[in-house]
Amino acid sequence: MRVAKFVLVPACLSLFLGGCATELPIGERIARATPAVNVVARGETVPVGSVNQDAADDPAIWRNPARPEASLIVGTDKKAGLYAYGLDGQIRDFFDAGRVNNVDLRADVLVAGTPQIVVAASDRNDLTQAKVALFTLDPISAKLTPLGTVAAGAGEAYGICLAQTEGKFFAFMVLKDGTIHQVALDLAGQTPSGQIVRTMKLGTQSEGCVVDEKTQRLYVAEEDVGLWRFDARPTGALTPSKIAPADGKNIVADAEGVALAEGPGDARYILVSSQGDNAYTIYKASDESYVGRFRIAAGTFGATEETDGIELIVGDFGSAFPGGLFIAQDGMQAGGAQNFKLVAWDDIKAAIGLPN
Repeated sequence: MRVAKFVLVPACLSLFLGGCATELPIGERIARATPAVNVVARGETVPVGSVNQDAADDPAIWRNPARPEASLIVGTDKKAGLYAYGLDGQIRDFFDAGRVNNVDLRADVLVAGTPQIVVAASDRNDLTQAKVALFTLDPISAKLTPLGTVAAGAGEAYGICLAQTEGKFFAFMVLKDGTIHQVALDLAGQTPSGQIVRTMKLGTQSEGCVVDEKTQRLYVAEEDVGLWRFDARPTGALTPSKIAPADGKNIVADAEGVALAEGPGDARYILVSSQGDNAYTIYKASDESYVGRFRIAAGTFGATEETDGIELIVGDFGSAFPGGLFIAQDGMQAGGAQNFKLVAWDDIKAAIGLPN
């Protein structure tokens, strides 16, 4: 998220170089955007510890296949570190990792020969040298244990997503300037190591990303431009394809977090945080066509505004989230500390009209 954000009124576009820029009020941005349906959250997390700051940023979800109600959430406080939460939103652990911006995780990854839940965060403690900060997440205690960091290129770390591709484990590090490094991670030894195997590039500030491992597609949000797709394979082409523009209609800049809904069957959807009008946009992964938009309105829990990171895992999470769990960072939380809102995927599907 950037605090200073200008949305250009069309009449001023040709005069921009002369200094004409007008920020549209949120109500006008909503009015100009494609209509969105409302859903409400069924839960929320305890706020992060950094008060009165743009701090909470990105969530990741581990689904417990044996005890879905015991699943875990990992979320970043980009001023301080990583939180682990239960589905009740209570803090289970906190690790003082400093400035970590985005986060992703994968289960059943071999770490020194033992299957583990591996958490990766974009480490921006050094704004000139990006790193992947790696942790294990204990499924019982929810304890985060650091494994170490892996160099991920010169520049400021911003977005990150993981993928297991062609038998290897990769982190895609999205630098703030739109550079994307694909880093092959080696967790076989006592300390992690990695190697940048290829580099892709978008033109301006970018952040959110997700990999569809079934189709080997990498999706990246370029904040003021829109949503792009790359080949996620280490030998794939470097040229991106634009899926959707941030034109003030389906996506209102900033385009921020990106998430993937998998199944049932071949039903797959890409979700993007349309930060500029407090909405979320859904595209069909098969042909990248527009599906619909929704907002998280106030109910038992508050609405969400100015969302950065999002995450969605389809599957059983217990009685509150039987069909899947969608999580959105809330940029404007009462009390001055940001948190994450928890929404049932079933509620989103019903509101949009998606098939079960």
